[in-house]
Amino acid sequence: MSMTATANVKTEYEAIIGLETHCQLNTETKIFSNSSTKFGADPNMNIDPICMGLPGVLPVLNEKVLEYAVKAGLALNCAIAPYSKFDRKQYFYPDLPKNYQISQYDLPIAINGHLEIEIVDEDGSATRKTIGITRLHIEEDAGKLVHGGSDRLSGSTYSMVDYNRAGIALAEIVSEPDIRSGQEAAEYAQEVRRIVRYLGVSDGNMQEGSLRCDVNISVRPVGQKEFGTKVEIKNMNSFSAIQRAIDHEIERQIKAIETREKIVQETRLWEEGSQRTISMRKKEGASDYRYFPEPDLPPIQVSAEQLKTWKSQLPELPVEKRHRYESELGLSPYDTRILTDDHPISEYFEATIAAGANIKQAVNWIIGDITAHLKNEKCSVTEVALKPEGLAELIGLIESGTISGKIAKDLLPELLTQGGSPKALVEIKGLIQLSDPKALAEIIDQVLVENPKELEQYHAGKTKLQGFFVGQIMKKTGGRADPKLTNQLLGEKLKK
Repeated sequence: MSMTATANVKTEYEAIIGLETHCQLNTETKIFSNSSTKFGADPNMNIDPICMGLPGVLPVLNEKVLEYAVKAGLALNCAIAPYSKFDRKQYFYPDLPKNYQISQYDLPIAINGHLEIEIVDEDGSATRKTIGITRLHIEEDAGKLVHGGSDRLSGSTYSMVDYNRAGIALAEIVSEPDIRSGQEAAEYAQEVRRIVRYLGVSDGNMQEGSLRCDVNISVRPVGQKEFGTKVEIKNMNSFSAIQRAIDHEIERQIKAIETREKIVQETRLWEEGSQRTISMRKKEGASDYRYFPEPDLPPIQVSAEQLKTWKSQLPELPVEKRHRYESELGLSPYDTRILTDDHPISEYFEATIAAGANIKQAVNWIIGDITAHLKNEKCSVTEVALKPEGLAELIGLIESGTISGKIAKDLLPELLTQGGSPKALVEIKGLIQLSDPKALAEIIDQVLVENPKELEQYHAGKTKLQGFFVGQIMKKTGGRADPKLTNQLLGEKLKK
């Protein structure tokens, strides 16, 4: 939302935003044929007569596509249509071999849903909002144009087409125009990705094109009932890009309104380098696509029994975990957000506390040192050698006083790469924490005798030197001295 002044009148504007999110479904073969969907193959290797639209071929619906689409619809709180159908969408682009796309128009598989987004504020609190879902429908993806060469006017001198992506199954999720800012839009897109990843129906990798978002945005003065002229934005390859593109477009449209420049309904591209949107083409309407029922595919009928089975297979969803972690485990919205963002992380956390670990300690280790290791090594928590039971054992060793937190941190890299029992590793390395008051007292006396100058300065008022003495004690004990007991005994001796 923005406040902008014209003459002596200040007008407040609001943005009306909706997203169209295309999720590639994680099926091994394409929506209507047996070609592989594996990413990264050489151009035009994963193709066949059906996805190439050769004359005389007939498509057959991949049953797994229907299952995944229905599960996604259920997770988005949609009503699943007992009867839906496919339609032909006339689509004359070089990357679509048939010159039409098989999609769903007036009878989609799922309608009237919603999802909850949660924005964690700077103070750590959370703001929640419900965004409506108009529909989820199934369709086939197009191929990919690769532009080459360099021309001052057109930008490229030739284009090549890779049809490997043509015919891959898509679930297109269309939101209601309930979004009001770039931040809300980015969070909505992330929540969609969390849901499809939790379900296992899509990997949601934006960098591979598995998740693509188109934004529809218009601006109007607050209080005006009519929508402004809608503009579509494409070519955003990250959630931060979605937010920046929307924020830029809001400002562009407000400026156009106030300078009486006409806003036209069009498709614009987000240009990452210059951080701006640029015009691509005039926006087509539904009539331009000339939809009609797909004659080569029968209607889809989902039985009540099949629907019940698929519904029973749904996992606990991100929003449900967030609510449970906050209400039952007492976690902050910030901690909850990190733990539930990635399904394997949430499973690792729950397995750790199920193995007996202190909840708060488990949170701290997972969102701290373990997450840092995962980012460093660019790996998933499923790939680390330290299992949840091992982390619970490590936390138990700290709580029992067997080892210090510092020793645990020193051991963590080896445990994450080599695995094994933390307790056994501590015993092998002789790292059991020194907690005998008599033995510690003797070491403290030695340190004080060996550092008379610092001791004299301490007694002269430089009390911060207590940290220096603790460091010397830790050095002498190889970090095994019990920190709490060390500070207690040292404090008593320094007072004498």
